[in-house]
Amino acid sequence: MEKKVVLITGATSGIGEATAHIFAQNQYDLVLTGRRSERLEALKNELTMNDINIYPLCFDIRQEKATEEAIHSLPENVLERLAILVNNAGLAVGKEAIQNGFLDDWERMIDTNVKGLLYMTKCVLPYFIEKQDGHIINIASTAGKEVYPGGNVYCATKHAVDALSKAMRIDLNKENIQVTNIAPGAVETEFSLVRFKGDEAKAKSAYDGYQPLTGQDVAEVIYFAASRPAHVSINDIVLTPKAQASATIFNKK
Repeated sequence: MEKKVVLITGATSGIGEATAHIFAQNQYDLVLTGRRSERLEALKNELTMNDINIYPLCFDIRQEKATEEAIHSLPENVLERLAILVNNAGLAVGKEAIQNGFLDDWERMIDTNVKGLLYMTKCVLPYFIEKQDGHIINIASTAGKEVYPGGNVYCATKHAVDALSKAMRIDLNKENIQVTNIAPGAVETEFSLVRFKGDEAKAKSAYDGYQPLTGQDVAEVIYFAASRPAHVSINDIVLTPKAQASATIFNKK
């Protein structure tokens, strides 16, 4: 029996990388996307020990044409076996109040978190619709459930992901395609390092005084949602560290 294929965007670190590992361990062939070719190649070499096929695609998901070309470069046999799309690529940049924000930061977040997700989904959907089966897993955030000081545009993009998950579920219901929205709270990955533009001290302080989630924690939830019986659909999951009650309330020691 041929292996199913899962496509994971933003696979070179954090949640995406951990998700690649857990699907590899469960004998899925993988299509992995990212912008850092050396990391993609290293991950491919690491995961091929699981006796699976890895298809790395190095491109910027913010570019519509590059996204289309990357997907269409895959062998037909891979596209026919594509069963799961994990829309994981995303980022936060800056934490300024709206009146002090930077347009470049806003555009990076909108282009990656919303438009990139849409570009990839549009490329994959024809293959799901043709076989009347498939599962889209959108990695949203608790920032898509509430808004916090300095979150403005990032929160707006994740609210968009939350809304798109609901809309996709409605539009694709008659096509027999599942849509799962997964909204993690504080996860210790490269997220804060990117948000604070390389300031390691600020990034580290975001996780001081409590135990945050790890990429592995989120990956296990993603795999759980993907591995339910065929008649079961997990629509929406919010997960946080035990210490986190909301975007701004933490039980820090």
